[in-house]
Amino acid sequence: MINVKKWKNDLEMTRKSKDEFFGSGHPQSPIPQMKLRNFKGLAYYPLDFVYRFELDIYEHKEKKWLKIQDTKGGESELIRWGEFRFKIDDKNCTLQAYKSNPMEERLFIPFRDATSGKETYGAGRYIDIEPEMHQTTDGKWIIDFNLAYNPWCAYSDAYVCPFVPPENWLKVQVYAGEKNYTLD
Repeated sequence: MINVKKWKNDLEMTRKSKDEFFGSGHPQSPIPQMKLRNFKGLAYYPLDFVYRFELDIYEHKEKKWLKIQDTKGGESELIRWGEFRFKIDDKNCTLQAYKSNPMEERLFIPFRDATSGKETYGAGRYIDIEPEMHQTTDGKWIIDFNLAYNPWCAYSDAYVCPFVPPENWLKVQVYAGEKNYTLD
């Protein structure tokens, strides 16, 4: 059984650390130097346990490479590794999980939802999961939309980000994770 209080505290600390890093002026922060003065932190939905799932992955037998366009007009290739099936508001949802290299452990889950372009970044958000941090002892994967983040191209034109493939466009609203952020 998960300790919800600890879960909430851990996520609040993660958000605080990210805001501190983004606003620190560190050369790797995606917030442009000229915008740091007005940076007050990222906008987030309130933490909501209903958007945390423990799921089996339905690994694809044939792992196909998928070409994905990016924000600068280029292309990257990802392996369509498997899919996660779950429900939000009693609606069936499926998200594909990708890898950029078959040897890596981490899974990349880009998605759009019905909040994209309204309350959240229009091009979509991402979730990264790794076995040592996001897998239960019985092998289920923890997909927590409270960890959904904007790609760094949402903050600066200096970054290139892959677009979310249409197969990962959810028709439901996901009121979890980072909201849209304006740098003005």
